[in-house]
Amino acid sequence: MARILIAEDEASVREFITRALRGAGHYIDAVGDGSDALTRLGEARASGTPYDLLLTDILMPVMDGISLALTAARDTPTMFIMLMTGYSDQRERAYGLDEIIQDILLKPFTLDELVTRVDLVLTGQAAR
Repeated sequence: MARILIAEDEASVREFITRALRGAGHYIDAVGDGSDALTRLGEARASGTPYDLLLTDILMPVMDGISLALTAARDTPTMFIMLMTGYSDQRERAYGLDEIIQDILLKPFTLDELVTRVDLVLTGQAAR
């Protein structure tokens, strides 16, 4: 069981991901933007229970997923980071971040695809 933080601004997508990953046995926290995610990441580090994975949408209000990923990787370098997007032009923004991002999941995705890809990232087997 992994500790996963989800940052996704669309409530229905956030709920789908939360249910799917909880059903797979993971501990999940979910927030609606990158700024809230940074707060949760800091709280988790301070409490000694950091997250194993950050799963974040690229395009979000307040702080986007790229900025969040860069800050999270700096502050918690052992945490896996996985991006998701429904826009191909946003996926292009993630290229060049191979050192900090383990996978990019394109929306829409199925429950099985989500769970499989998260498991591959958590076991270090993700292929970008």
